[in-house]
Amino acid sequence: MLQDITLPELIDKRRDKQLVLIDVRSPSEYKLSTIPGSLNIPLFDDNERAEIGTIYKQVSIQAAKERGLEIVSAKLPAFIRTFAEIPGPKAVFCWRGGMRSKTSATLLSLMGIRAYRVTGGYRAYRKWVVEQMDAAIEAFTPVPYMINGYTGSGKSSILRDMKNRGHAVLDFEAMAGHRGSIFGHIGLTASNQRTFDSLLIDELLELRSAPYVLFEAESRRIGNIVLPEAMLGKKDQAHQIWLDIPLEARVKHILEDYKPWEHAGECYNSFLRIKSRIHTPVAAEIDKLLRDGSFGKAVELLLIHYYDPRYDYSTAEYGDAPGIVIQADSVAEATAKIEEYVHQTQAKHALQT
Repeated sequence: MLQDITLPELIDKRRDKQLVLIDVRSPSEYKLSTIPGSLNIPLFDDNERAEIGTIYKQVSIQAAKERGLEIVSAKLPAFIRTFAEIPGPKAVFCWRGGMRSKTSATLLSLMGIRAYRVTGGYRAYRKWVVEQMDAAIEAFTPVPYMINGYTGSGKSSILRDMKNRGHAVLDFEAMAGHRGSIFGHIGLTASNQRTFDSLLIDELLELRSAPYVLFEAESRRIGNIVLPEAMLGKKDQAHQIWLDIPLEARVKHILEDYKPWEHAGECYNSFLRIKSRIHTPVAAEIDKLLRDGSFGKAVELLLIHYYDPRYDYSTAEYGDAPGIVIQADSVAEATAKIEEYVHQTQAKHALQT
């Protein structure tokens, strides 16, 4: 018997990990955006979906249904077997809770596999994310700590280390699949706005009871995505942590992170987008260094003549904002000092309350 599950019920069960979510849309739809944590077991692949859509438009709805039935019938044993191998109750969804999820849930139920159909499908979930985002940010009350520092200071690595140590972290760049600079996409898969929003609201709900949260100072745009205006407002409330890392360590960290020798063409093409903004003789030298594969020196010149001046300009808005300067020679040392600072300020806060 077909059982439906409403979106509010799904949100609660999903948060408590009571359901395995299955996206039965085509691989390209799934890749574009899905509910985080979902598995993709498509009822139709991309070519089959396109074929059925064409029949639907050019012939008739009935003909499209009949062709869909032919396709599903041929792959039904493998489809059922795949679901059966996944333990626990499941919830299936398609774009709007229509034929694909209904067919999938019905077939699974007939075979004794417990599966809900998500009413409204992914479209309802996306609508919920958009409607709830500002409220989730407003209700997000952990004390914010914002990490600032020149390019290459290891801010993302520090956040990863802090998260591994059990601290609450919002890693916007990880959610965006982008490091936030002209070179930021290299070696990564950038998220679109839908994916980012879904990941962000998940984190906001997961961490809302944490006493504090750490995040990196970011501009409004990170790659393909735009941070919600309400999230940017958290900057003004944050403890400012300013990193002071030696230039040599920053160059080393960038080389380790980007591995430019594996992405030489992408690095050079990205450089060409900013070449005109750099003093001509310096830009020419960087150009030659990149083409020769002398990445260390090229990175050093980019930091000195492009990224550091831009950082100085962008951080002027903070003026005399309170905080601490962390001097360190490595990410590990900076992480330890930040952890100590957070513990100290949290202890003071506890005494004051």
